[in-house]
Amino acid sequence: METETRPNLIGLSRANLRTLFAELGEKPFRAEQILKWIHQRGVLELDAMTDISKTLRERLKESTVISLPRVVQDFSSEDGSRKWIIEVASGSRVEMVFIPEAGRGTLCVSSQAGCSLDCSFCATGKQGFNSNLTSAEIIGQLWWANQELGAFSGSESDGGGARVSNVVMMGMGEPLLNFDNVMEAINLMMDDCAYGLSKRKVTISTSGVVPAIERLKDFTDASLAISLHAPNDELRSKIMPINRRYPIAQLLASVRSYMESLPDRRVPVIEYTLIKGVNDHRQHARELAELLRTFPCKINLIPFNPFPGSEFKRPKAARVRSFQEQLVAAGYSAMVRTTRGDDIDAACGQLAGQVEDRTKRNARYRKQWAARGLIAASNDAPQRQGVPSCSA
Repeated sequence: METETRPNLIGLSRANLRTLFAELGEKPFRAEQILKWIHQRGVLELDAMTDISKTLRERLKESTVISLPRVVQDFSSEDGSRKWIIEVASGSRVEMVFIPEAGRGTLCVSSQAGCSLDCSFCATGKQGFNSNLTSAEIIGQLWWANQELGAFSGSESDGGGARVSNVVMMGMGEPLLNFDNVMEAINLMMDDCAYGLSKRKVTISTSGVVPAIERLKDFTDASLAISLHAPNDELRSKIMPINRRYPIAQLLASVRSYMESLPDRRVPVIEYTLIKGVNDHRQHARELAELLRTFPCKINLIPFNPFPGSEFKRPKAARVRSFQEQLVAAGYSAMVRTTRGDDIDAACGQLAGQVEDRTKRNARYRKQWAARGLIAASNDAPQRQGVPSCSA
């Protein structure tokens, strides 16, 4: 199969589109025209872009492509959430989730096919890793959501009043290990000629890739969420191997530096998944409060969402409330994230898709799970809602 080398107009930021048109001997404003046609009107056919000359349209057909990832499955939850499974160029399938709430609609976007990290409580990490998504495959998820929700200007479809107002880079993969493509996509999300999302409504979630966090200030002013999940290095290193390379003190210092570089007063979100008997004790809450004592932030508490093969359990509601109450008593804004879309395996930590795993990690996990009786030994992978025969 021949690899397409022509630039994909879907994934080019305004700056890169201007460079493209300069190379074609065209005026810079052509970039704004293309952005509005594709990202505001949802138009993918060059011949339908009527304010662009026929001659230029023909040149663009020869020198560029307009190509989206393919939506292969669409699932709706009883709570109104939706999950789409898209096939990317590598042949892997990744997941994105739309969560409607009063006054806003949040799209959870994937940045990689699988994940090269191996956090013990996350289904995606158990899939292994195949590839980074291109900027077109990342922004294409937002395009598809707008298309399905009827949010494009002039759209005749009925999205039921729902639309994407917030984007969180919290889907499959570690966004900052796909830095360039994620930055290009985020620029499009926040460009007034594309989706025009506020910098407060586009959030990058990271497990703590410190060198990339230190680069962020030169590329974006998006909001930041930190997957912390433990109040000390010993525990965090057990459940999040990345901590062995970038320990908590180094991580928080890099986050503080980024937040201080922003022109407005914003604080990061600390994400903390509560796992029964692992990190949900009162002592852990006290440690977390002390750890963040001089670190302005908001805290999101996420009750663990089970997935096939995992031996972790969700703590009881009373334990979650007790953990939250201790943080609130210590002066923190601590919210418990409501579990959404778990009936379609779309809750936080459950996204898995179907990854052509180059690391062989998934096969190793399946063998271990079968030996412990967590999955059937005769199956290649446990069945999940969404993608038949895909693993946790």
